[in-house]
Amino acid sequence: MKFRAFLTDDGVHLLDKRIIPALEKIGRISHMYLTRDHAFFLHNLLAADGLHSVAQFRQQYLFHDYRISSQNDDRIAFSIDLTLLRRALRSILAIYAESRNPASVTTLQIKLVKKLPHHSTQPSPFLTFEAKGYKSAVVHDVPISKPLSRADVQELHLALESAQEMPITLVKSPELSSLQNFVDRMKNLGDVMGISVSKHGDLHMQISNTLITVGAEFRKLMVLGEKADAHVEDRGLSAQRRMEIAETRGDALSVQVNVKNFNKCLQYSLSKPDCAYFGIAPLKDSLVVIFQFFLPGTRQTDKSISLHCRLPALDPGSS
Repeated sequence: MKFRAFLTDDGVHLLDKRIIPALEKIGRISHMYLTRDHAFFLHNLLAADGLHSVAQFRQQYLFHDYRISSQNDDRIAFSIDLTLLRRALRSILAIYAESRNPASVTTLQIKLVKKLPHHSTQPSPFLTFEAKGYKSAVVHDVPISKPLSRADVQELHLALESAQEMPITLVKSPELSSLQNFVDRMKNLGDVMGISVSKHGDLHMQISNTLITVGAEFRKLMVLGEKADAHVEDRGLSAQRRMEIAETRGDALSVQVNVKNFNKCLQYSLSKPDCAYFGIAPLKDSLVVIFQFFLPGTRQTDKSISLHCRLPALDPGSS
């Protein structure tokens, strides 16, 4: 089992400044899953409950001279502490900063190694970073779990495939900052949030307790996938009633999700996506939130990076 690559300049800054700070809000421990073509950070995919998170990158987006081999179809997976990973990147950036002199050459290498830790007689696996600058060099070892077995990698891969199944209708989120502000203000009212998505481009959110019900509706949003025209006779109806009728027609779906998990999902805004989309799985078993990035200077989707969360739907009786 071998892995070695050199981090690109853009890859180091993307991970340090945008991706890992967002991922840490989801959870400090993540699976890192490497294949011939992609690198993934996966949260909670092997658990039945809780927020599932997938961050996927084409390997060329983060690395060059990328080499991976294993007896498991060149797939390697392990658990890693994201706080320690970011600390390693920071130490690398300190060396990288000195190399702004064009005459200097800096290599930022990452590789899997086994080393003998202090006060131990057994070697342990590490993800090692090596940076060589014009005047100095640094080696930073990040401890990782024992790489997953063939059976565990296959289980993780199947869970990833399941997590990547998308809803048939997605509506574009309103401004993420305003959405985050709404959730921050409302999260103390209850533990459960009702979310509805319609093929008309409507997104409805609602939190209730025994004393009050508070909601927000966003209408005429961009729709990807299956669409439907709004009915003229529904004008003038309340947002809740309009969504109920849309559900009976098969034009909308609703779920209830944990407010804390939903708030965690919105922390992906720290990665500075260009937009986000909401959708509900056809079986109404989860809410999917997709964060989209554009190629610099365009409105075209950057297919080298993909971030999304899947929130399991709660039993309606739990509210």
